[in-house]
Amino acid sequence: MNQSEIIFFSVFITVITGVLLLDLGVFDRRNHVIPFREALFWTLLWIAFSLGFYVLLITHGEWIHLGNKGAVQDLQLLVSKYGHPVKIDGLAYPEALKIYKNNLALEFLTGYLIEKALSVDNIFVMVMVFYAFGVEPRYYRRVLFWGILAAIVLRFAFIFSASAIIQQFAWVLYLFGALLIFTGVKMFITRNQKEKIDAATHPVVRFASKYLPVYPVFVRHHFFIRKSGKRYITPLFIVLMVIEFTDLIFAVDSIPAIFAVTKDPYIVFFSNVFAILGLRALFFMVVNIIDIFRYLKTGLSVLLVFIGVKMLTHHWLKEIGFSTAHSLYIILIILGVSIGASLLFPEKKAA
Repeated sequence: MNQSEIIFFSVFITVITGVLLLDLGVFDRRNHVIPFREALFWTLLWIAFSLGFYVLLITHGEWIHLGNKGAVQDLQLLVSKYGHPVKIDGLAYPEALKIYKNNLALEFLTGYLIEKALSVDNIFVMVMVFYAFGVEPRYYRRVLFWGILAAIVLRFAFIFSASAIIQQFAWVLYLFGALLIFTGVKMFITRNQKEKIDAATHPVVRFASKYLPVYPVFVRHHFFIRKSGKRYITPLFIVLMVIEFTDLIFAVDSIPAIFAVTKDPYIVFFSNVFAILGLRALFFMVVNIIDIFRYLKTGLSVLLVFIGVKMLTHHWLKEIGFSTAHSLYIILIILGVSIGASLLFPEKKAA
């Protein structure tokens, strides 16, 4: 990290930490079931917050790597290092900077959209986890908050490690592409299968039962409890561990998917963080209308295959002028068609 990157990243983490603490201390003082309208309000607020960051990148995207000082040569090094699909050769610095910032903002928006879409599938699994463990709905919000906090830390390590590997071994992108195509095809084949989670045989539960002191029953919203001088973890903490384990599995798909859009680890991380921040509100909104999106898995499977193919053919696509905007349009079309089909052709309920 150079000085500009350290400053920008530090300010970003400080703001995000402040927002999370505000959410925990002010808006989350009581355990309650989040109604649809409240969830919709917070979902729209987080989306607005994310779009605000998109505007920041358009106006001051150079702050991430260059600060207030830079030259065309600096931009050319960044374009070359992270493979941005833009051409700035022969341009004056102001014009080159404008092109660079617009592309950077588009990469963030596209990555954010991918992560947001894939997180909906993650929500389906989270719902099953809560049902399988018999968690009271009023405690969902607490579990999701700490799950999101842990997810940010784990994804930071994952993203910057993956970026370092890609910088050294470019062929890793082809492995990511093949993985995404495999995942997309598998998701399409199993799209109509009813997934189940067995709380008793889940690997996280078996690990906790074997190596950790587990209290046998839920104790309201507590993750830990002390009895007879001994400290125990509660079943609610095990649920948190399962949620985090689930998110880690999903990150194996979603993070490589964003690397198909940009190889800049900061943009990958920022798009992940903003999508994760809104995950809790999105959970409570989607859980109320979960049965509506019958074709969403089909759309997500097509999305993963498209991104995988893009990773496998990224050199050829760059030569023919395939830009970040083209990726964004195709992703919007895939998601729009799947959601539109779900609304136009709802599943018929058995009498």
